[in-house]
Amino acid sequence: MKKKRIDLLLVEKSFFPSREKAKSALMAGLVKVNGELVEKVGTQVDEESDILVKESSMPYVSRGGLKLEKALEIFSLNLENRVCLDIGASTGGFTDCMLQNKASSVIAIDVGYGQLDWKLRNDDRVTVMERTNIRYVTPKELDELADFASIDVSFISLKLVLPAVFELIKPESYLVALVKPQFEAGRDMVGKNGVVRDPSVHKQVIHRVVNECNHIDLKVLDLSFSPIKGPKGNVEFLLLLQKSTSTTSKIDKEKIDLIVEQAHSDLP
Repeated sequence: MKKKRIDLLLVEKSFFPSREKAKSALMAGLVKVNGELVEKVGTQVDEESDILVKESSMPYVSRGGLKLEKALEIFSLNLENRVCLDIGASTGGFTDCMLQNKASSVIAIDVGYGQLDWKLRNDDRVTVMERTNIRYVTPKELDELADFASIDVSFISLKLVLPAVFELIKPESYLVALVKPQFEAGRDMVGKNGVVRDPSVHKQVIHRVVNECNHIDLKVLDLSFSPIKGPKGNVEFLLLLQKSTSTTSKIDKEKIDLIVEQAHSDLP
């Protein structure tokens, strides 16, 4: 019997409109094939397999929205009537979360193409900037500077992204940056399959990012960890930053150690 990748088969059998949607469902543990849970996108299955998809309680177009949801809640951020930037928008989980939290508009920026969910792509409040490297975006390309920004990027260090974002937000604006250790640590510190498991490496990475922020007048106000791990199982961290010359950074070694230890204790 012929086999196909499960993500392709889910789309062909009309379970989902796109491979991105299928991928999100697989990663969320919503798909069973012949009674067995399947979570890997590339799993090969028989075309005639019995496929069961559980109803999703996901409130956003992708699981990424859960990361920003936690940041907004734990950092007490209000996006109502705010102009927002979603940097590394991908499918649009962060964009969706922003809109559901009453943002007036969102500029969704990504170096990729064709990833943003169709619902968001056709929302008048969303400006789509695809095939766009955030490092080279200038303020004149935006109608106005943003009141808030989020960063969720891959395969690049935040130190290369933060200076550009700094120029695109208004003074005193807040920024939530997702720290992904696998893209911040040296190659010798990244384990098998691109996963960083050592808490000491997580602490080093966060210290380094905090120092980078302080060099460009981005004050680090708070720190937490993402409620979900990355696709390969990486623990990720949420940094609350503010573009300000009047406030001072409030994160020290003790806070970083505490949050990293909590992440390793609380996340499965």
